[in-house]
Parts: sequence; C-alpha cells; structure tokens
Amino acid sequence: MDQLEQYIVAMTNLYGMFHKNKLVEIYNSQNEEQISISDVDKYISEHEGNQMSKYVELYKGHFAHECIVEFDEFDSLLAPKSNKPYYVPEKQELLKYVDDFYFEKTKEYMALNNYVKVKLVNGDQVKADAICEEIQGSSHVEFDMQDILSSLRTWDVELSGIDQLNEFIGLVSEFVNNMRIWENNGFTPREIFNKYEKHNMKPLPRGPFDPDATNVIDMITRKKIGRNDPCPCGSGKKFKKCCLGRDGE
Repeated sequence: MDQLEQYIVAMTNLYGMFHKNKLVEIYNSQNEEQISISDVDKYISEHEGNQMSKYVELYKGHFAHECIVEFDEFDSLLAPKSNKPYYVPEKQELLKYVDDFYFEKTKEYMALNNYVKVKLVNGDQVKADAICEEIQGSSHVEFDMQDILSSLRTWDVELSGIDQLNEFIGLVSEFVNNMRIWENNGFTPREIFNKYEKHNMKPLPRGPFDPDATNVIDMITRKKIGRNDPCPCGSGKKFKKCCLGRDGE
C-alpha cells in the first residue's frame, strides 16, 4: 500500500467520508512531496469500478466507508459534517488509522473497560475488551444507548439494578463524549461542544437517574421515562417491570 492509499484508508476510518480535495489538503500539509487533484483522479481511474481499498468506495466525489454507501447514509451524514472543521492529527497518529480497528484508548475508555471487567464479567479482561470495542465500533458511527444495553445480552451480561444501570450508562456516555466520531469529522463531541458549538449542542447527559422522582432520561429522545414507558434497556417490558423494578430486588 503506497502512501497515498494509506492516507485514503486512514482518513476514511477516521472521518467516515471526505471530499477528494480534503485528501490533497491534508496530504500536502504533512508531506514535502506534494500531490494534486490530478494525482487523486489518476488513482481513482485506476480503481474505477472496483472498491478503492479495503472498505473504501468513491461516491459523489467523496471517499466513503462502504457501510455509509451500502446503508444509504451518505446524505444524512453529509449535512452535520459540512459545517464542522476537521480534526487533523500529526502524520504518525493519522496513519495509525490505516488499521481498521485502531482507536484512541482514552482515560474514559479505560474507566469503562475496568468497570466492565470488575463489575460485569468477573475479571475477564478479554471479554471486557471485546464488549468495549464493540461499543466503540458502533458508537463512532451512530450512538444508540438502547442498542448498547441490548447487546450486553449477547455477552450474557445483566445489569443488577438501577444503580448499576446508572453507573454503566454514565461511563458509556463519558466514553462516547470523548470518542472521535464520523459526524464530527474526527473531533469528539466534547471537543465540538467546548470549542465550536457550545451554544448549539449538549454532550450526552452524565447525571444520575432518580426513578423515585420519575426523572430517568431516555438517552435517545432526551425525554423523561415514566414508570409505564418501555425500559431503555430494550427488553420490551415496562420500565417499572424491568430495570426500575430490579432496584428493589
């Protein structure tokens, strides 16, 4: 894989999708040997009709991860990305993203990983890593707390009650708020909130649940969850018959 192709793959993994002009801009900012749009077009023509590399496709003048194209998410992702700057790490860090599974192991990730290991999987580090990496893999594309809670069942993991549900959701929220995501062009939600859009957006809530005051928040709709509403864990049961009820067990 030559250096141009490394940039294409790395930037696709970090940004999800990006215009070919952005490739030229970032490449030239980090390398003495410059490239032009003609060089990029030549690369594209040589791969015409085929996947660019690994999971990369060309779509509407953009390099895009195949899942964005296949699930018809291009237009819906383009809108929130279009008015945000790009996070551009140093060359050495950027090219780490050639590895499809690479992501920054932040202190928030380590806190979540340690909690899962100690509290949920009886010290099984391999299982804890797999669970946390699955959370990362789904959330950097689109965050859905219900999906995360439901996925715990596939690992035979059960949260013991509302207190543990609150602890887990809080740690996941902190992790996701400090995760580099496609919608933010590689910036974390926390970085965008602090530096660029403080008046227009909120990070995911971190505060504790208080079921007795019926102010449990649905992480997807941001609305309060009533006792008779569906449980946020995705079980299909009413909240009072599921996670809320476990608190008194």
